[in-house]
Amino acid sequence: MTAAAEGSPPLRMTRARRNALLQSEPVQGLALISPTFLYALILLVLPILVVIAHSFWTQNYLTIDRTFTLENYRVALTEPIYRDLLWRSLYISLTVSLFTVILAYPIAYFISFHGGRHKSLWLFLITIPFWTSYLLRVMSWKVILGYNGVLNSGLMGLGIIDEPSTALLYNSTAVIITLTHAWAAFAILPIFVSLEKVDRTLVEAATDLGDGPLRSFLRVTLPLSAPGVISAALIVMIPTVGDYVTPKLVGGKDGVMIANAIQAQFGKASNWPLGAALSVTTMLIVTLMAGATVLIIRALQRLAR
Repeated sequence: MTAAAEGSPPLRMTRARRNALLQSEPVQGLALISPTFLYALILLVLPILVVIAHSFWTQNYLTIDRTFTLENYRVALTEPIYRDLLWRSLYISLTVSLFTVILAYPIAYFISFHGGRHKSLWLFLITIPFWTSYLLRVMSWKVILGYNGVLNSGLMGLGIIDEPSTALLYNSTAVIITLTHAWAAFAILPIFVSLEKVDRTLVEAATDLGDGPLRSFLRVTLPLSAPGVISAALIVMIPTVGDYVTPKLVGGKDGVMIANAIQAQFGKASNWPLGAALSVTTMLIVTLMAGATVLIIRALQRLAR
């Protein structure tokens, strides 16, 4: 019987044997593997494992129906809630486009015809508010239109109202006001460019032939600047239909738009087919509406001539 079998303590590894083990080829090979290499290996292998796990989970726990159907489009067009949201979105976008163009045209006209050598400065001042985040500007309007906001406080200070009004926020009116301000600069710039291309000699000729300022504007300046007006209206109208941040922050239940319903289908509801059908339907209707707007403005332009 050996000494180890008789209960003697195990032999300790001597320093020479330990150094020999550390200097062996397998251990030296492991030492050459850097943390960067291990990190890259993990990044390479992890996506593959995720894809394999997702494929296994899909095959065993999900059933994907690939049957071709137009049921989602029927729901998008006939369901009252989606139809009402779509009409509300179109109404808000048309109203915002109209108010934005009405607000932007006088400003662009003043800069173009009376700005003189300070035109660049005026354009610079107009774009300054739009250097800030869109979200911050929406939140600013929420503060202005709030129950204890700037507008209510000012009206109470002037004695116009006795108590704060709740009709300024969380409705479609608040959405229209906020979006009109948000898109104002995008309407001013194309109208200004169009007005800059108006031949001033034509305006002078109309004046020499007996037209007053208003008649000269209606017969010469406005028709020649119609391309800028059309561009401004389309620039504002098309993205306004798809806005969901502004209605969510200042619209409340009375200011919800179709984009909020689409976002909900892709989010909480997890009904992507219906969300896609709502998106395509909205896109087609907006395209038709934009084309109709162009045709109407061109028809009015012909009548003005």
